[in-house]
Amino acid sequence: MLNGIGVEQFDALTTLADLGVTLLLFGIGLKLDVRSLIKREVWLTSAAHMGLTVVIGLGLLAAVNLLSLPLLARTDFGALVLIAFALSFSSTVFVVKVLSDRSESQSHYGRVAIGVLIMQDIAAVVFLTALKGSPPSPWALALLLLIPGAWVIRKVWDMVPHGEMQALFGIVMALVPGYAAFELVGLKGDLGALIVGALLAGHPAAGELSKSLFTIKELLLVGFFISIGLGAMPTGESIVIAILLMVLIPIKTASYFFLLAWQRLGHRSAILTSLALGNFSEFALIVAAVGVEGGLIDEQWLVVLSVAVALSFVISAITNRTESKIVSVLVPRLPMQDATTLHPEDRPIDLSRGNAVVLGMGRIGRAAYHQLEEEYGQRVVGVENNINRVQELVAYGLDVQEADATDAAFWERVSMANNVRLVVLAMPFHGSNLAALRNLRDSDFAGRVAAVAQYDDEVADVKAPGADSVLQLYSGAGIQLADEAFEVIAQDKPPSL
Repeated sequence: MLNGIGVEQFDALTTLADLGVTLLLFGIGLKLDVRSLIKREVWLTSAAHMGLTVVIGLGLLAAVNLLSLPLLARTDFGALVLIAFALSFSSTVFVVKVLSDRSESQSHYGRVAIGVLIMQDIAAVVFLTALKGSPPSPWALALLLLIPGAWVIRKVWDMVPHGEMQALFGIVMALVPGYAAFELVGLKGDLGALIVGALLAGHPAAGELSKSLFTIKELLLVGFFISIGLGAMPTGESIVIAILLMVLIPIKTASYFFLLAWQRLGHRSAILTSLALGNFSEFALIVAAVGVEGGLIDEQWLVVLSVAVALSFVISAITNRTESKIVSVLVPRLPMQDATTLHPEDRPIDLSRGNAVVLGMGRIGRAAYHQLEEEYGQRVVGVENNINRVQELVAYGLDVQEADATDAAFWERVSMANNVRLVVLAMPFHGSNLAALRNLRDSDFAGRVAAVAQYDDEVADVKAPGADSVLQLYSGAGIQLADEAFEVIAQDKPPSL
């Protein structure tokens, strides 16, 4: 709309958009477990899907060429291969936003989706470097010093105070040893931000830093999407071609599903991953822009791909808003899967060994776990969707299962039997606790449910679906503070007379 009324692209907007994408990739790196990239469901799915999409994309473009559109008529085969390759990527910006909104970045399907995106991003960077014809500088080898240098950065990070200084530290790390250092030696700066973030992943303050950067990252990404719309005004021909390219979206989505199902992911995980990845990517525009600069494709193709990317975001937004309905319709119609051959993270979960279950093993969940076990003698089982936290807690001797309690499939996989009398909802997001409570009641659980809430209206939200007890965190903190203060007074000895 801004483009239509005459607003022109300006350099500052492009800079803001680049900063947004850089901070986005740095944030992904902070949450990245490099070991996830070597899993079959990640690297094999990425490679197979990219090759399959290029072939199908070429076939689709050849079919569209039968309409004798002028733009296609003057495009040679090499340019069509480049365009099909650009269409094979899925949007990192869009997928990460969807996963963040659902608080499912650390769920099984979320980790698979992010792993596939990272593999695609790496492939794009390698391709763009080769396409530009300028190999990296020999000084690029010096970037290996970032590996031991990460130890020094972590030590400095330990001394950074909370609040604004955390955000400033993160921005400096993303832009200096990340973006600027890689650009200086002929590599893509966005890749540098991702790698530096990955080198710093696992630091105790990584979660806090990610949250500190969230607002500024979201604001800057608005600039990215506006810059797409201001790129150029589409013609009637470019709109027609872009609409025809939408045929590739359901094909991409279905291809992801079958490849992931082949890797033994459960139907629900495969569907959710496929829906999230079923779109075109901002990298399509980057690849096309480099192609235009090199004289490999007509400039009008950049407009076509801009419209196609925007339309794919609209379609993907609709499907991902209704993912639960799509899953409930498709899963019963798909062939039954043998639970013993499924991916370990999609197999049935047995919680029947406990008589109390804590969903969400953050600080509140851990405190509830210890109190129920030590003070009340309960056999407690914890459930947490962050695999790193699960491994840490299991190493400490806690009984914790890796699973996503907001996932409706979790309640289909879980076995609690009648001896589970209490479920505690201690997840950090109100929406997650609410979703888990509804799934719990839909599963005909007959025990008691206790939950936490931050605000008074959230207390009412959780009580409505049937929570038996709700703790308002601020109220509970005040009571606990008073109790501990009185204990300190009680320990004081009266003054001697």
